[in-house]
Amino acid sequence: MPLNLNDRQLRLAKPTDKKQTFADGGGLSFVVASQERGGTKYFVYNFRFDGKAQSLRIGKYPDISLSEARQQHQQARSLLAAGVNPAAEKQKEKTVRKQNALHTFELVALEWHKTQAPRWKENHAKRVLHSLSVDVFPTIGHVPVNEITVKDVKRIIESIAKRGATETANQIRQRIEKIFNYAALMELVDSNPAIPLQGFINQKPVEHMPALPREQLSEFYCRLFAVDAYQANKLGIMLLMLCFARNHEIRGGEWSEIDWNKKEWHIPASRMKRPRPHVIPLADWTIKILKQLHTITGHGRYMFPNRNKPDSYISENTFGYIINKMGYKGIATPHGFRSLASSLLNEQGFNPDAIERQLAHVEGNKIRAAYNRAEYMDERANMMQWYADWLKNHYEQAKNEQSSPK
Repeated sequence: MPLNLNDRQLRLAKPTDKKQTFADGGGLSFVVASQERGGTKYFVYNFRFDGKAQSLRIGKYPDISLSEARQQHQQARSLLAAGVNPAAEKQKEKTVRKQNALHTFELVALEWHKTQAPRWKENHAKRVLHSLSVDVFPTIGHVPVNEITVKDVKRIIESIAKRGATETANQIRQRIEKIFNYAALMELVDSNPAIPLQGFINQKPVEHMPALPREQLSEFYCRLFAVDAYQANKLGIMLLMLCFARNHEIRGGEWSEIDWNKKEWHIPASRMKRPRPHVIPLADWTIKILKQLHTITGHGRYMFPNRNKPDSYISENTFGYIINKMGYKGIATPHGFRSLASSLLNEQGFNPDAIERQLAHVEGNKIRAAYNRAEYMDERANMMQWYADWLKNHYEQAKNEQSSPK
């Protein structure tokens, strides 16, 4: 097939008041639109299919070069020889591309998240979306969901695991699996590339948070007296020990949650790890410390306001930083006080169910939970008073040691 055009001709072709067509052979032509039409230059393939004249617009020049246009022209001729209408095929591919653009992984993931969010706590929903935005969307967010492979998912979770976050890597794999399950329900995919990777990332053994040895309690209080830290936050550590609630449950405390008359701290479900409210019976010493704290921060909403952001509370690292500063890095953590309380109270023979309820653990045995509707409030109040008295003895001992002449 003789080729009639060359690159120089295409460059020099200028729009006029009429449309210009330059044949290259085999039905391929180079067209220059009229000035009225903007003078656009493009390639077109004219052919006959089922006895009817058809046209396939290949693309604009110079976005597509002459050699590229000829290559696409040959591909179209091959389709035509096989009995396929190349213009209809291109339209079909264009439709598929549009559909794929509507079903990228990120858009499908956002739809999945939207359907799940009403079932989750608000903070959990935010964490899930944040993890996808940071670790997944930058890599495959723009990719049509039906084009994502096992290799793509493997690369993502390997990258997360390499930074030592194996638990996060496994969480991300599980979330990708759930997103693909959703995509399958929407009939967007036929396979799930996250399933073959179950167990691919070896989970690190669970590392329990270091708990302060009970024989070091008096020394701990001595160091707490001496450490250079904001007094309200030092009182927060004492409340952390007395209430043995989770770090975020204590530091996010609001004064409106304290019922001074009933001597109870009512933490709403929205601030709990599990979606149910939690009550902490307040022992006499705990009330005393709360009143001391109230003189410092009682004018505002939060018990432990962030001094740089008064409309928020202290960060998750605040208590841990003070404990580390006291010399207990690797020896004690805020979460470890829960283990200390649980061990001691179980040893003392307190009702295990009351202890678990005070720790805000969810009963694993559903049958047992069904018959275990009591909140054990009387037992818990007695237990918390006993534990507060036990801690206070160590506190008084530390005070005596500090006041004794060396």
